[in-house]
Amino acid sequence: MTIDVVLPCLDEAAALPGVLSALPDGYRAIVVDNGSTDGSAEVARAHGALVVTEARRGFGAAVHAGLLAAEAPVIAILDADGSLDPRDLPRLAAPVLAGEADLVLGRRRPIPRSAWPLHARVANRALSGAIRRATGLVLHDLGPMRVARRADLLALELQDRRSGYPLEMLLRASAAGLRVQELDVPYRPRVGRSKVTGTVRGTLTAVSDMRRILRDRS
Repeated sequence: MTIDVVLPCLDEAAALPGVLSALPDGYRAIVVDNGSTDGSAEVARAHGALVVTEARRGFGAAVHAGLLAAEAPVIAILDADGSLDPRDLPRLAAPVLAGEADLVLGRRRPIPRSAWPLHARVANRALSGAIRRATGLVLHDLGPMRVARRADLLALELQDRRSGYPLEMLLRASAAGLRVQELDVPYRPRVGRSKVTGTVRGTLTAVSDMRRILRDRS
């Protein structure tokens, strides 16, 4: 079975060759170019990826465009920055393919610890606690590496197009009764600087988006 891998991308030309070459057999890359100015789209095409252009800036906008472009029944979501190893995808996909889970998240385990800045870890811990209180899901990470059935994700009718998209996915998945599972994955220093967790400002923006999602839910 082919699994489509959605990679939201903003100026990741340096990381894409390594990420795309590490995709296991049977995993098709869909790189969603979200306004790159460094030739990311050309690099992605040169390495065999399907490239989708999404003009509206935002993580949610990019991921959702990739979800709509996907054709495989099972899809994965993966950062394009090289911080997560695509070779871990089959391990996350296994519970979905076996019918044991509906949404599997990769819990980031930083190697070294500095790979995940302190301000981002603190924010993630606070949001994970908020998810537990809101849904009862015992999770430790919002998990940028995810695997699920495409039909299940489309049925959630996610609306956020910014940094709140990952949280909205979890909240709606829980409300819909989807089985959510979390598995550890190594998290290494990304190639280049993160647009979100690499800066305090980016982290605060993401936290603001996610708090809005939680507030709207209540």
